[in-house]
Amino acid sequence: MAENNVLSSQVDTLGVVSTNKVLKNTYLLLAMTLTSSALCAAIATWVGIGPMASLGLMIAGFVLLFVVHKLADSSKGLPAIFAFTACWGAALGPTLSFYLAMPHGPNIVMQALGGTALVFFSLSAYALSSRKDFSYLGGFLLTGLIVVIVAMLANLFLQIPLLSLTMSGAVVLLMSGFILFDTSRILHGGETNYIRATVALYLNIYNLFIHLLHLIAVFTGNDD
Repeated sequence: MAENNVLSSQVDTLGVVSTNKVLKNTYLLLAMTLTSSALCAAIATWVGIGPMASLGLMIAGFVLLFVVHKLADSSKGLPAIFAFTACWGAALGPTLSFYLAMPHGPNIVMQALGGTALVFFSLSAYALSSRKDFSYLGGFLLTGLIVVIVAMLANLFLQIPLLSLTMSGAVVLLMSGFILFDTSRILHGGETNYIRATVALYLNIYNLFIHLLHLIAVFTGNDD
């Protein structure tokens, strides 16, 4: 019985060490990819790339996203994830240029960045400190994401400003939920690959920023 207890304790210790390693690697890689992505976004904004170039970069990013997931278990996954985040960062160029051209545009962008950072760090800290299992949110978040995607596609034709505003609010809530969900998965062993974990958190932050940007612009009277 004593030997079983010792063995169980050793297994638990190894599990904690492994989880901490995944967390450390995830946050380190996330910081590096976000920095790279932000730099590419700044360059694309400065150069003034057009909407078609942005669309091309988004499509390239989608392709690279599948490549990242395929190569995530090897060292080749690292250059793939940097290529993916660089493409999607650069694709933000026209969007940032649009908001920066508004009255008080730089303030709007900085508020969106600050709000994104505040939401991410607050929710991550809560998930890490409470160590609650948020896996039960998975089904709800997936359903909500599907509904929002369908509504976005519909609004491409409907062009209803209120629907656009509602969807941005919904995405902010969904991404907040995904931050809790994805952090919880790492903590409880649901995700043991730090490259895939980084991709998940990056996508949460990316979408959170874009839709906070829209909401802030609307509520400051600078967007429809």
